[in-house]
Amino acid sequence: MRAMRRPLHVGLALLAALWFALGALAAPAARAQELQPVPALDARVIDRTGTLSAAARDALEAKLAAFEARSGPQIVVLLVATTQPEDIAAYAQRVADAWKIGRRDVGDGLLLVLARDDRRVRIEVAKALEGAVPDLAARRIIDRALVPALRAGDYAGGIDAALDALTARIQGEGLPAPDARPPARHGLQLDEIGIF
Repeated sequence: MRAMRRPLHVGLALLAALWFALGALAAPAARAQELQPVPALDARVIDRTGTLSAAARDALEAKLAAFEARSGPQIVVLLVATTQPEDIAAYAQRVADAWKIGRRDVGDGLLLVLARDDRRVRIEVAKALEGAVPDLAARRIIDRALVPALRAGDYAGGIDAALDALTARIQGEGLPAPDARPPARHGLQLDEIGIF
C-alpha cells in the first residue's frame, strides 16, 4: 500500500511543478498583451489624463508650435495615467519609435512623458539634441523645473517651466533653421528619467 502512495505523491508533485512552470511561461505573454497603447500623435500636447485644462493645453500647444516654427526642433508632451506594466523608459521609447518626432534629416525631436499615477517623468531626445539636453541637464530640468510644480499640483506650470528650460538649451545648439517643408519624423533615443 505504501508503495502505491509514493508514486501518487511523486506524480502529483510533478504535475504541480509542471503547472507552475507553464504558468511562469505564459505570464510574459499575458503581460505583453496588456501594454499601454501608443496614442495617436495628433497634437504637440497630448493629455490622456484630463489633467490639463483646455486653456493650459492650448497655451502649451501654441508655445511649442511657435518654437518649432522659429527654431525647427519638434517637442511633444504626453501625459498618461500609467505606463504599467512597462516602466516609463520602455514605454517612452516605444512611443518615440512609433511617433518619430523631429526632422528626419536633422534628428531633432524631444518627447516629454509624464505618467501621473506612477509619479514618473521621462525626457527622450533624438541624436541631434543629445548635446543640448544631456542626461545631467535633463535630470536638473526635471528636478528643478518640473517636480516642484507637480508636487504642488500645478502640472501646467511645471510643464511650462520645463519647456522654457528645454527650449533655452536647444536654441543654443546651432541646429539648421527650419525650412518651408513640414518637419519630418525621426526616432528618438533614451535620455533621462525622473521621479516626482
